[in-house]
Amino acid sequence: MKQIILKEKYPVFVLDVEKNETHYKNCSEIIEFFKEKINSHPTCKYIGEFDHFTHTKEINGEIVPEIKDCKLIIFCFGNKLLNGKITAARPRSISVTEYDDKFEISFLEAPALIANETMENWVKELKNYL
Repeated sequence: MKQIILKEKYPVFVLDVEKNETHYKNCSEIIEFFKEKINSHPTCKYIGEFDHFTHTKEINGEIVPEIKDCKLIIFCFGNKLLNGKITAARPRSISVTEYDDKFEISFLEAPALIANETMENWVKELKNYL
């Protein structure tokens, strides 16, 4: 997993999972994997899913030909509400983008270290380690 700065200001974690490194066949299966992780977490709350690929296609937006599908799962770790400003950094989402040979999994850095570590661990579990 690597951390990049996207558009010179967004800290994003990214992991490419080659299709031969995982038993998951498509974005929907991976989203379901994350949903199970979210629902079994003691403080995490599942919110919903967003089909970015279909949305972009329906509004005649631009999709590069290499992208075959893209879905996001939306959830929140928030276990404290100490001020209204922190909510600008919530909820969280993990993006799953499918290409011919891989899945690109990405998420924006969270303000809480434990949330980042949890999401990073979930993402790394997608790979079948032999």
